[in-house]
Amino acid sequence: MEKKLTTILAAAVLSLGSLFFVGCESDAQVGTAIGTLAGAGIGQLAGGDSEATLIGAAVGGAAGYMLGNESDKTKEQAERAYMHQEMRTVAVNITNSNGSISHVRLKRHGVGYVGTRNEYYNHLPTEDELRPIYGF
Repeated sequence: MEKKLTTILAAAVLSLGSLFFVGCESDAQVGTAIGTLAGAGIGQLAGGDSEATLIGAAVGGAAGYMLGNESDKTKEQAERAYMHQEMRTVAVNITNSNGSISHVRLKRHGVGYVGTRNEYYNHLPTEDELRPIYGF
């Protein structure tokens, strides 16, 4: 009877726990949810009582949060680096002789701009200035 009750309880906890993942927006939230569920399961298996289950859930949730939070920080740093790079980039479109368009990305460098072929401009070059290099 007790084993059946434990199995039913475990199934209910896992079912309800899966509902939490739907609303999670960050890795820290997902980590907390997974860690809490895993910790509760391990605590129940190890101790076999409510106290062990609660301790396992608390430890697992804390560990899951720490791991997920570090993942969030790494993603945020990568996103900031990308946005910083994008803010330093300008695109100039060149209309070619056949009507097609070439996209030229220039990176800001000090007060000027550097093209993809490492040519330097002390101002934002016009389409006519870029056409001999990038157009046809």
